[in-house]
Amino acid sequence: MTAQYSVSQEVYMGFLDVFKDNNPMHTSADYAAKYGFKEIVIHGNILNGFISNFIGTKLPTKNLVIIAQQIKFRNPVYLNDRIQIKSIVNEIHEAFGLVILKMLLTNHKGHKVANCTVEVKIL
Repeated sequence: MTAQYSVSQEVYMGFLDVFKDNNPMHTSADYAAKYGFKEIVIHGNILNGFISNFIGTKLPTKNLVIIAQQIKFRNPVYLNDRIQIKSIVNEIHEAFGLVILKMLLTNHKGHKVANCTVEVKIL
């Protein structure tokens, strides 16, 4: 299963407004450039929001909750990047109602930006 997301100005500003993470790596292009980035680096937790949306709206059942998640950030994400999430079922534990998903997040240039393992409890 796959889904597409956009790191729009609206998403970025919404995150800043709600969480107040004004670290200069995320807000100053000059600061980010000092550390080798081409522009501000988008907050990794925006990707977590996309993953949450994917689990909550794209899966065929809605009676579920995320009980564990591990994400590894591989490459920076920038404003206006388009992110694709590809997900596969890695394990099913029917006795516990547990499904383990593996996810790969790539940008519109085909670069891996993160990979993630999500444990989902089916209620």
